[in-house]
Amino acid sequence: MWPGWRLAEGELAMFDEVGKGLILMGVILVLLGGLLWLAGRVPFLGRLPGDIHIQRDGFSCFFPLATSLLLSLLLTLLLNLRLLLGRK
Repeated sequence: MWPGWRLAEGELAMFDEVGKGLILMGVILVLLGGLLWLAGRVPFLGRLPGDIHIQRDGFSCFFPLATSLLLSLLLTLLLNLRLLLGRK
């Protein structure tokens, strides 16, 4: 560090943990970005029956209700499966 600064062993370990946490968050952001990028290429997402799309003169509103419910169900199942398998 800087001249005259001395860090105890515990303080260095803290910096190590913060660095690992930042790298993990970066990897998670990259994976999430990749998933969002690929989600735009799935043909049925956003066009399911139950997705609300209102168009009027000079106004457009889109609410993907069915897509949101489907993604919520899939993520819930995946996370519950992960937790179930993680306990063993």
